Amino acid sequence: MRREDFPILNEKVHGRALVYLDNAATTQKPQVVIDAIAEAYGKWNANVHRGVHHLSQVATKNHEEARKKVAELLHAHSEEEIIFTKGTTDSINMLARSFGDAMVKEGDEIIVSQLEHHSNIVPWQMLCERKGAVLKVIPLREDLSLDIEAFKGLLSEKTRLVSVAQVSNVLGIVNPVEEIIRLAHARGVAVCVDGAQSVPHLAVDVQEMDCDFLVMSAHKMYGPTGLGVLYGKKEWLDKLPPAEGGGEMIEHVSFEKTTYNVLPYKFEAGTPNYVGSYAFGKAIDYLQAIGLEHIATHEHALAEYMEQQLSQISQVHVYAAGQKK
Repeated sequence: MRREDFPILNEKVHGRALVYLDNAATTQKPQVVIDAIAEAYGKWNANVHRGVHHLSQVATKNHEEARKKVAELLHAHSEEEIIFTKGTTDSINMLARSFGDAMVKEGDEIIVSQLEHHSNIVPWQMLCERKGAVLKVIPLREDLSLDIEAFKGLLSEKTRLVSVAQVSNVLGIVNPVEEIIRLAHARGVAVCVDGAQSVPHLAVDVQEMDCDFLVMSAHKMYGPTGLGVLYGKKEWLDKLPPAEGGGEMIEHVSFEKTTYNVLPYKFEAGTPNYVGSYAFGKAIDYLQAIGLEHIATHEHALAEYMEQQLSQISQVHVYAAGQKK
């Protein structure tokens, strides 16, 4: 990864070369991603899956190849398990509607953690308000890590879903999601992992992790805005209802009855962001060429150096220092 790969870093801010550190919010875009967006609109822009003409066929091929790249990135069992959304927040809201409508009733419980971004809190609060369910929160220990013993006590026969971030967007703590999943599955509880801050930095294997769902955003890993992913195990996606209606999610429609499309299209209402998916595929290629393991090693070294230097300033307190990043 080179500074010259990112055109925006040529900009001057207050007369100085731009230094950008807000990657947890969104990443800047390398030239290959910018070029991909221009190529899509300039060479083969057409609606996907719905046309027999050349442009539609090319657009469909590129859109589905991007889905395959995401499946390979996450080590999903198949592309059927990759649902394109508008982003992590949209993915969580979609899951809250779909899973909530089908699986949650009055008195049931949803568990999140005290470390969550509000995007992984509010949709579950809204679900609980709709259904009369209860939201429970995994507390933190003094070192700001999740209190797993307390989590064990929160699990009950009423728990329907646990939704936790793999990496905190504030503290950078890597949460023990594998242990959380194991404990939840032992009680028959499904788990959603918020991978918005982990997938861009770590090698994530959803099959090895054994999560039921994982959500992520393209714009946090050098891809375009307005595109995200909801991964779900096929057995879950098969039995959950679609969260939105219209467009690609329909197999057959009449005023009397509508039947839904096969996976993954069952959950993709309307015209998908096929330009965004193509550009996201290029961002994945860019990251894979560097190597996520190499990125993780480099970031860990930077974090250690930062903690070491900041600890020498008496007025600065470093939260969660020394923990795995």
